[in-house]
Amino acid sequence: NAMMSIGAVAVAPSSPLTVWVGTGEANTRQSSSWGDGVYKSTDGGASWRNMGLVDTKSIGRLVIDPTDPNIVYVAAQGHLWGPNAERGVFKTADGGRTWKKVLYVDENTGATDLVIDPANPQVLYAATYQRQRRTWGFNGGGPGSGIYKTTDGGATWTKLTAGLPAGDKGRIGLALYAADPKVVYATVQAHGTDNGIYRTLDAGATW
Repeated sequence: NAMMSIGAVAVAPSSPLTVWVGTGEANTRQSSSWGDGVYKSTDGGASWRNMGLVDTKSIGRLVIDPTDPNIVYVAAQGHLWGPNAERGVFKTADGGRTWKKVLYVDENTGATDLVIDPANPQVLYAATYQRQRRTWGFNGGGPGSGIYKTTDGGATWTKLTAGLPAGDKGRIGLALYAADPKVVYATVQAHGTDNGIYRTLDAGATW
């Protein structure tokens, strides 16, 4: 199969021959190519197998548990040209045989970024992004965009708001400081002077 675009690649830290690829252009443009889900290789990329999530269309990030290569999280943006339900954060605990949608905002909002705490892989931060392209223009933002945190491996999520811009936001990018995982940076598209880079020093409680 020929795949036009790749949105994310991840190597399992505890099993370097295990590689995951998320398909679909991760950056939204007028002519973004879409994909058909996630692929997995267990031989360092020599052979690949589609592991599902076919209707996600665009995958922004893959995160693999640092100690267990069978636990994988996928940040999926969903259809660009219309609403669909297969978007948000998905998790597998069995190497991709089964998937659970663990974070879902609505049919117009997907997940665009994801970071994991290497010291405690039960802790993850996810960025959601509301966006839709139409023939006459692009709506890149809305109330669906935000930052969420889980401390139980995706079972429950809390929306983080203290210090972050209120109102509609656009795309958000995340970076976690591995040497001190309480420190997380976020690039936030927002109105006026609220647009910029935010930092938390207390694991997301305040920004």
